[in-house]
Amino acid sequence: MTDNDQQQAAAVEAEAAGRGGLSQAELDELVASSDTGGRNVSGPVGMLLMLVALAWSLFQLYIASPFGLFNDTLARSIHLGFAIFLGVMMFPAARTKFQVALGVIVPLALAALFMIAAKDGVATWWIPIPALAVAATVVLGSPKNHIPLWEWALAIVGTAAALYLFLFYRDIATRVGAPIMQDYVAAVVGILILLEATRRALGPALMIVASVFLLYTVLGPNMPSIIAHKGNSLSEIVNHQWITTEGVFGIALGVSTSFVFLFVLFGSLLDRAGAGNYFIQVAFSLMGHMRGGPAKAAVVASAMTGLISGSSIANVVTTGTFTIPLMKKVGFSSEKAGAVEVASSVNGQIMPPVMGAAAFLMVEYVGIPYFDVVKHAFLPAVISYIALVYIVHLEAMKAGMQGLPRAYTPGPLLQRLVGIVFAIIAICALSFAVYYGMGWIRPAFPETASYIIFAFITLIYIGLLYVASKEKPLKMDDPNAEVTSLPMPGPTARSGLHFILPVVVLVWALMVDRLSPGLSAFWASAYMVFILLTQRPLMAIMRGESKLASDIKDGFLDLIDGLVTGARNMIGIGIATATAGIIVGAVSQTGVGSALADVVEVLSGGNILAILALTAVLSLILGMGLPTTANYIVVSALLAPVIVTLGQQNGLIVPLIAVHLFVFYFGIMADVTPPVGLASFAAAAVSGGDPIKTGVVAFFYSLRTAALPFLFIFNTELLLIGVTWGQGLFVFVVATIAMLLFAAATQGWFLTRNRFYETIALLLIAFTLFRPGFWMDMVSAPYDEVAPVEIQQAANDTPAGNDLRLRIAGMNDLGDPIEFVAILPIGEGATGAEKLENAGLVFREDGDKMIIDDVSFGSPAQNAGLDWDQEVLRVLKPVSQPSKYFMFIPALLLLALVVFLQRGRVARAPKQAVAA
Repeated sequence: MTDNDQQQAAAVEAEAAGRGGLSQAELDELVASSDTGGRNVSGPVGMLLMLVALAWSLFQLYIASPFGLFNDTLARSIHLGFAIFLGVMMFPAARTKFQVALGVIVPLALAALFMIAAKDGVATWWIPIPALAVAATVVLGSPKNHIPLWEWALAIVGTAAALYLFLFYRDIATRVGAPIMQDYVAAVVGILILLEATRRALGPALMIVASVFLLYTVLGPNMPSIIAHKGNSLSEIVNHQWITTEGVFGIALGVSTSFVFLFVLFGSLLDRAGAGNYFIQVAFSLMGHMRGGPAKAAVVASAMTGLISGSSIANVVTTGTFTIPLMKKVGFSSEKAGAVEVASSVNGQIMPPVMGAAAFLMVEYVGIPYFDVVKHAFLPAVISYIALVYIVHLEAMKAGMQGLPRAYTPGPLLQRLVGIVFAIIAICALSFAVYYGMGWIRPAFPETASYIIFAFITLIYIGLLYVASKEKPLKMDDPNAEVTSLPMPGPTARSGLHFILPVVVLVWALMVDRLSPGLSAFWASAYMVFILLTQRPLMAIMRGESKLASDIKDGFLDLIDGLVTGARNMIGIGIATATAGIIVGAVSQTGVGSALADVVEVLSGGNILAILALTAVLSLILGMGLPTTANYIVVSALLAPVIVTLGQQNGLIVPLIAVHLFVFYFGIMADVTPPVGLASFAAAAVSGGDPIKTGVVAFFYSLRTAALPFLFIFNTELLLIGVTWGQGLFVFVVATIAMLLFAAATQGWFLTRNRFYETIALLLIAFTLFRPGFWMDMVSAPYDEVAPVEIQQAANDTPAGNDLRLRIAGMNDLGDPIEFVAILPIGEGATGAEKLENAGLVFREDGDKMIIDDVSFGSPAQNAGLDWDQEVLRVLKPVSQPSKYFMFIPALLLLALVVFLQRGRVARAPKQAVAA
C-alpha cells in the first residue's frame, strides 16, 4: 500500500469514526433500507429497475401536466402497478425470523378468511394457491444483490393485479356490484401481494393492521356487541376493496398519484441540483458562530430541507452526516447531538408546503383548498422550530458551550441592523414589483403571458447564476476535520440563490395563481428540469471553464438520477397509501366509525381532554410501526370524526382541520418515540450514540410539538382561524413567547437552572399566554343561560354577527338519541323572531318545551346541524366580557418575578465561585 493509499484509508476510518463507525456507503444503505429499497442490484437487472423508476417519474410528470388528459382511476391503477413492482423487486423478502413467520402466516390466514366469506356458490378451491405462492417466496428468501425467478413472478403478477382496473375498466363499469370470477382472482391476488409488498417495504405493522381490519370485515357478527356488525361476504369485499374506488384505489392512493409524487420528485430534483448542500452551508454561515452554533444550524438546515423532503430518516442522514460530528465537536454528547438532529428532521414533516404528503390528504379529507391547509399549518410549524432553536441555546448555556470561529469580524450592531432593515425593504419592494408586475402582464397579454413570465424568470435565473459563478463552488466539507472558521455568509448565500427560484415558482403557483397542488408541483418540477440541464454548462461558460459536451452530459445524468431517486423515494408512500386504503375501506364498509365513537366515549367518560389523550396515545402506538402518511390516514379515518362528534356533544366546537392536524402531529412523534423511533436509530447510527437514549432525549426536545396540538384544539387562533392579518401577527408573537417559556420549563433552565417552583410558574405563564380565555371565563362567564322558551328574546338581545349556543336533543342518522351543542350565527333583523327566521329556523312551543318545527335548506341553521323535531334544551346568549388579554398582566408580573429571582442567582454565581 502506498503512502497516499494509507492516508486515504486513514481519512475514511476517521470519517467513519465520526459517524459512529459507519461509512458513507453504510449510511446510504441505511437510508435505502428504510426509504428507497433494501436491494442494490447491478448489471442489466439494475439497469431495468432504473428504467422502470425513470418511467414512473415520466408517467407522473405527464399526467400532472396540462397536456396529460388521463382518467384519475386509471392513473391510480398504473401508479400502484409501479409501486408494487418496485416494492417487491427493490426490497428483500425477509430480514428476521419474525418477519418470515408473518410473511407465511398472514397470506394463509387471509386465504382461509376469504374462503369463509365466500357465499352464493362462489368457487373457492383456487384461493389457497396464490396464498401458498406468496408464502413460498418468503420461505425461499432472496439475497440483496440478486433477484431470483420467484421474485420476478411475484412482482409481475402483483403488477398485473394492480393494472386490472386499467386493463378492464370498461368491462368493470358495466358490472359494478356484481363481480365475476376474473374479478375475484384479481382482487384476492392483488390484496395478498399488496400486503406482502407492504411487509417488505414498510415492516410488519401496517400489514398486520390492514389484515385485522379485513378480519373484522368478515367476522363482524362474532365481535363484542359494542363493535359488532352484520359481516361482509367475499363478493362485497372484492367489490369494495379492489373493483371500486372505496378501498385500495380510494382517496389516499388518489392523492399519492395526483399530488404527492410530484412534490417528492420536486424535492429529489432540487436536492440533486445541490440545494441540500446549499441549505446546510447557508445555515452554518449564518448561525455557526452562536452558542451551540452547529446545533442551531442543524435545526435551520433541517427546516429548509424539510420544506422539500417528506422523509424524516432521509433528512436525518442527509443533514446529520455533516451536522452531528460538528455538534459533538462543540460539546454535545452523542445522544444529544443525535436528538437535536432527530427533533429538527422529524419536524420537517409539519413544515408546509409538503408536510410529508399529509397536506394533500387533508385537502381531500377536510374538503378545504390547499392554500388554507398551508395557512393553518404554518404558524405551529414555525413556532415549533423557533422553540427548538431556543432549546439548543439552553443546552449550550447549561454546558457553557461556545460557537465556531467566525469567518470575519462583524461591524457595529447599529450598522448590522441598518443592513438588515435595508435588506428587508429591498425584498419587500422586489416582492411588490413582482406581484403587481405579474398581475399587469396577465390581463395585458392573455395569450402569451406564460411565455413572457418564463422569459422573465429565466433572465433572473441567468443573472443569479452569473452572481453565483463569481463565488467559489460550494463543497460539503469534512465535518471531522479541524474547523478554523465558518464560511462567509454573503458569498455562501450568493453561491446558490438560483435554487430559490423553483421554490418561488411553486409557492407562486400555489398561493397566488391558486393552481391545483399537482399542477403547481408540475411547473416547479419542470423548472427544476430546466435548471438541472442548464446550470452546469452555463456556470462553466461564465467561469471560463466550459467543456460544453461534458457539462451537458453531466447535467443530463443529474436529471436522470433525480428522476430515478424521486421514484425510489415514492415506493413506500405509494404502497402505504394503497394499504391504508384497505383500512379506510373497511371503516366505511362496516360502520366501525360510529361503533368506535361509542367505545371512545365509554373509555373517556365523555371528557374531551380524555378523548384527545386517547387519540394521541393511539396515534403514537400505530405510528411506531406505520409510516407517517399511513398513520395519518388510519387514525384520521377512525378518530377524527369521533373527536368532532364527541366535542360537539360536550360543548366544544372543534374545526375539522384542527383535528386532522392534531392526529398528524402525534403521528410524526412516533418517528422519535422509543422503542421503535426509526429516525432516532438513524441518528444514533451516525452519532455512535445509544439509539434508545437518543430517542428519549429527542422525545423531551419534541414535547413542544406534542403540546401544540392540545393548544390549537382549544385555541384555534393558533391555526389562524377567524383572525385578521394584524391579529395573526399578534398571535404569532405571543404564542412564540409562550412556547419559549414552555421550552424553558421543560428543559429546567431559563436564565439559570430552574427551581421547581420556577418551572411551575413558567408552565403557568406559558399556558396563560396560550389560553388567556380559560382564566377570563372563570372570572366573567362569556354566556348567560336563558330558558328555551325565551330564545326569541335571546336572539333579539344578540348583536348581528354574534352566535347563540344551543344545547340540542335529537336523533342521529341511525335513529339513536343524541345531545349536542350547535353554534347558531345571528344575522340582521328588527326582532328576535326575524333574526331566527333569517337564520332559517321556525319553532313551536310544546308546553314548556321549544321544538324546532322547520329548518330552511342551505340556511345557517342547517349548516349548524339543526333539523326539524329537535328539542332545544339550553340557550346561551353572549354577554359583555372584559378582554381576555387582561390575563396577560398577572402572567407578565409573574414572569418578571421569575426573571428577578434568576438574575439574582446569576449575579451571585461568580462571587460564590470566587469564594469557593
